[in-house]
Amino acid sequence: MSNFDDLDRLLKTFSEKTVPGCGCAVAQHGKILYEGYSGYADLERGIPITEDTVYRLFSMTKIIVCTAAMIQFERGKFLLNEPYSQYFPEYRDTQVASVLPNGEIRVKPAQNPILIRHTFNMSNGLPYPNSSHYTDLKMREVRKTLTNRIGKYTLQDDVRAMGKVPVRFEPGSHWLYGFGHEMVAALVEETSGMSIGEFLKKEIFEPLGMESTGYRYFGNMRERMVKMYRPNGDGTYTLMEGSLDANHEPDAVYEGGGAGLFSTVKDYLKFTQMLANGGNYNGTQIIGRKTIDLMRRNMLNDVQLQDFRNSYLEGYGYGLGVRTMMEPAGAGNLSVGEFGWTGVAGTWTSIDPSEGVSVVYMHQTDPNNEEYHHHRVRAVAYGCIQ
Repeated sequence: MSNFDDLDRLLKTFSEKTVPGCGCAVAQHGKILYEGYSGYADLERGIPITEDTVYRLFSMTKIIVCTAAMIQFERGKFLLNEPYSQYFPEYRDTQVASVLPNGEIRVKPAQNPILIRHTFNMSNGLPYPNSSHYTDLKMREVRKTLTNRIGKYTLQDDVRAMGKVPVRFEPGSHWLYGFGHEMVAALVEETSGMSIGEFLKKEIFEPLGMESTGYRYFGNMRERMVKMYRPNGDGTYTLMEGSLDANHEPDAVYEGGGAGLFSTVKDYLKFTQMLANGGNYNGTQIIGRKTIDLMRRNMLNDVQLQDFRNSYLEGYGYGLGVRTMMEPAGAGNLSVGEFGWTGVAGTWTSIDPSEGVSVVYMHQTDPNNEEYHHHRVRAVAYGCIQ
């Protein structure tokens, strides 16, 4: 059995060899079992990683946003099997762009509508537009048009404009990482009458005491934000600009559903402990236990699981905005139903309601070398649970 000295040693090894600095915390039933920090938040100025260090969450924003949406689900604001167009009519006539063997693009009407559940489990067919696929090109054209027409555009502008873009496949037929959680966040806004940032602050951050979490810089958040680095492979690092840092500025208007929040290890630990313990944290009930069970239930069929799985995600399925453990035999010392997600710069969380345990680990590099770091943290942290 490992102990938390092993986790200390692991973080120290990381900060000496693979990342400038990192932080990790483990809690069970509301009690912090371990909290450790190693290395530097700012190499150039010699500023160490501490409990006050703020990290870009990137895709770990998704778990928070999908939890917010499920709060609205609990309030009867929408149903998962309703067409998304019931709330956003721009998606009423969805088209599908198919690539023929000769490379020709064929666009035809979708046979089925995009359902709300498809936006949660990323089977809606809209990616993050980073490739040369026809759908990606059209999504980039939409954003260019928005920028030219109105300058800084909002989440609502973005989501509504994307309704005219042909999706990559018949809705619900495949899994594709991408734009679905922007659509989820927009649904929260549409059903609550608040921006997603306002909703998160009122319903999650303030009740949980998450005082260092948000979309926009406030107080001394800018100064506490860890620097982004690119590992050079020889123990040195190149300073980078955070890819979404412009959206943290006070005059920014875009609040993403799939990325955009920042937080600390301890703030995010509060959120994960709430999810690990039936939606309750220190006597405050945020969301129902059975709703969390619904979120962490695998929603993918065999074809979609083939799209989803790789060595990093061995044993996992995907639920409503979270990976969820289905077959732990090949993946390590985990429980069926353990769930969580990852951020592209190295943030990671694991939440296990069967044990009341959650683990949060954070660093900020690109590439993040996630499998090397996260699976080691996972193995050691769960080896300490009695």
